[in-house]
Amino acid sequence: MAPAPPRLFASPRARRQVLLHLLLVGLLLVGAAVLLRRQIAFLTDAEAARAYVRGFGVWAPLALIVLQALQVVLAPVPGQVLAAVAGYLFGPWWGTLYNVVGIGIGSAAAFWLSRRFGRTYVERMVAEDALATFDGFVERRGLLSLFVLFLIPGLPDDAICFVGGLTPIRLRKLVVVAVVGRAPAFFLANVFGDLIATGDTEVAIGLLVLLTGLSALGYANRDRIARRLDGWRR
Repeated sequence: MAPAPPRLFASPRARRQVLLHLLLVGLLLVGAAVLLRRQIAFLTDAEAARAYVRGFGVWAPLALIVLQALQVVLAPVPGQVLAAVAGYLFGPWWGTLYNVVGIGIGSAAAFWLSRRFGRTYVERMVAEDALATFDGFVERRGLLSLFVLFLIPGLPDDAICFVGGLTPIRLRKLVVVAVVGRAPAFFLANVFGDLIATGDTEVAIGLLVLLTGLSALGYANRDRIARRLDGWRR
């Protein structure tokens, strides 16, 4: 019998709580958009928005870096959403750079936290079966397997960061693998944001469909991917 696919939630109750929180955040964002529609109308003008952001100098990219780092550890929003926003506001290259720095810091924090506080802490952050699946996998297959897991869209890369911290692999190697493995998907998300800013809507929609499809395939086949990689010879 094939092993059950890893879950990101420890129980149906935890899943409902997360969905409720996401719904509340969505309602708050919609409400804020309605109340502040006049003040933020300029955001639909990419040039005006970019000029406004440049007015903050170094603080704007620093804010993005901090938010991206926090989402790795706390996961309030998907990192690719921030990446698309970064592409819209900073362009694909600078946006990717800021995002990579952020996910590097966040990944290092996740690795360090799991290593510092141990399995008990990680079990509170990651569902038990997901921890068991990826923990044993990384222990058996090492850095190469970890790189492939980060590279494939749709896999729980933030959760994998916490699992990676439980391994004896050196922290700086873990960070390099996390950043390099996650960079391609973040770059494409930044390109998507830049395409929206420059008005290339059709290309942006095509890229969005591609990214969504790849993520859906990765998520749906996550257990099969893990088994295939686990069968590789080192």
